[in-house]
Amino acid sequence: MRTVNSILAIFYREYIITFRIFYDVLAILIFFLLGIFIFIFSVGANNEIFIQIGVGIIWTLLLLSTNLSIKRFYQDDYNDGNIFLLHMSGLSFELIVLIKLIALWFFLQLPFIIVIPIACLILGIGTEDIYLILITFFLGSPVLTSLASISGSMNLLNNKNFAIGSVVIMVLSIPLIIFSTGVINAPPELIKPQLSILGGILLFFLALTPWVSAGCIKIAFKNN
Repeated sequence: MRTVNSILAIFYREYIITFRIFYDVLAILIFFLLGIFIFIFSVGANNEIFIQIGVGIIWTLLLLSTNLSIKRFYQDDYNDGNIFLLHMSGLSFELIVLIKLIALWFFLQLPFIIVIPIACLILGIGTEDIYLILITFFLGSPVLTSLASISGSMNLLNNKNFAIGSVVIMVLSIPLIIFSTGVINAPPELIKPQLSILGGILLFFLALTPWVSAGCIKIAFKNN
């Protein structure tokens, strides 16, 4: 029962933090939409080009938006000692990472489900493609959250250069971007195999992230 209360406390804390600084979440969503408009203004009014590269634009902006949330993962909790207190309450570092993954995906990534259809309509993307983009979003956004978790935990080991975390996200997200954008342009018989590959990437990172992030957190505490 104590463990359940600790898990619920983490979710409640993330909820309170998110809605106390709701302007951060709003700023990320506005950044995403402004990026769409910048691409439109830079390319010009050419619907054919938007249809061809629109999915790539959306996923690029999702990736850049994820970079804005790296610090939210562990830096503040590490500085004020909350991670250590949660660990002392009986939760392993791996479980703490997994809970924060779920909570921050829910509060920071899920709101994109509202703006992605708007962005698709602005770019002139068809209804069937919007449906596929949303499917790839549900498979790919937890991967982005996992990458942000890994990058955020690695930043605890390096207080001088926070850009390393962003580089890690950029490099490790390449397979995700390739298959997420490839689904839209793939022939019908290849859509399910590519979605299956995305599912495999998701399961891989869900299994790997708690151990990697927890390892970085442990090392950070030992070096402190």
